[in-house]
Amino acid sequence: MTAIARRRAAILGVVAALGTGGAAVALGQAPAASAAVGCRVDYTVNQWAGGFTADVKLTAGDTAWSSWTVTWTYPGDQKVTSAWNATATQAGAAVTAKNMSYNGVVPAGGSTSFGVQGTWTASDAAPTAFAVNGVACNGTGPTGAPSSSSPSPSPSPSRTASPTPTASPVGCGGAVVCDGFEGQTGTTPSGAWTTSAPDCSGTGTAAIDTSVSHSGGRSLRINGGGGYCNHIFVGTSADLASVQSLRYVRFYVRHTTALGAGHVTFVAQRDANDTNHDLRIGGQGSALQWNRSSDDATLPEQSPAGLALSVPLPTDRWSCLEFMVNGTNGTAQTWLDGTDVPGLHDDGVKTQDIDSQWIGNGTWRPRLTDFRLGWESYGNQTDTLWFDDVAISGSRIGC
Repeated sequence: MTAIARRRAAILGVVAALGTGGAAVALGQAPAASAAVGCRVDYTVNQWAGGFTADVKLTAGDTAWSSWTVTWTYPGDQKVTSAWNATATQAGAAVTAKNMSYNGVVPAGGSTSFGVQGTWTASDAAPTAFAVNGVACNGTGPTGAPSSSSPSPSPSPSRTASPTPTASPVGCGGAVVCDGFEGQTGTTPSGAWTTSAPDCSGTGTAAIDTSVSHSGGRSLRINGGGGYCNHIFVGTSADLASVQSLRYVRFYVRHTTALGAGHVTFVAQRDANDTNHDLRIGGQGSALQWNRSSDDATLPEQSPAGLALSVPLPTDRWSCLEFMVNGTNGTAQTWLDGTDVPGLHDDGVKTQDIDSQWIGNGTWRPRLTDFRLGWESYGNQTDTLWFDDVAISGSRIGC
């Protein structure tokens, strides 16, 4: 399999699949901090020529789980196409499946299940080793199985990956910016946050909201208007000099309208090495997208294969969005709810449909000088967004 094919496989994004028709397997495990004695992974597969579905049942041992991450490696050439009741990533043959917001808690002796669907060509052989929260169930788990605090899948071996420090629990540590808007006393952003419309303004508005929040009692609300000349942003006045060359950002976002086909932006950062043009994050083609305002280059590319490597931004719930920009080597990485998004990962090696347009002649070396949250619409799309628990640091904060 080529490097491009392996990297494309990583998106299918949502959980993994396994096994041979009708097989059911139960696996136990030794004592561990998160996956306890008696842990079981049971799965049943319904297989047909070129495809399968599988039911995967997890049973906790004598210790409850507050969340779970299951890992395994395919011995065959299975590829995930859809899933339910879990999210997952696939890097080559390695799979990582994680709980949804509603099924992460499993009491001692309790069970939860998720389902998967996938395809195969040469072999649908079942995996024989699983790990729960990084600890093997009944034997040696997949090599390098990530723990619950290491959400990013291992990169394809043929690609040069950007460093991915282990994420810490929710919080800010020594971040340059650590703000949940709890210090705001009025409805208009003030103090460390300033409202602006850099190019032109319209009906868009920004306000401090006390009725919706991820934590605490306040959030930043953006009412985003449609039409090109309808920009509204709220930027931090914090000194970001220490994170100009290497920047990690974490924030929680909630919005009401699914990303559409047109180009929109909800994060903007001025790049001093690109004549102060904005480096932007938003959506296009109904999926998350990076965009450089200087040349309109996108990450991933605006091809069907490229867009398939990104993901939509969920509506009507809080999502944790993280990203890293390294101006020293010109790389970038993005995580949604702790999971790496392959199409939003520029590792410095050109890959068709992902970052070949973005890298261009190989001289992209951003130096970011500010940070703004808000809304730009280059069509008629409108949206209402809330932002909360913003952190900007020189190392990864995590969700």
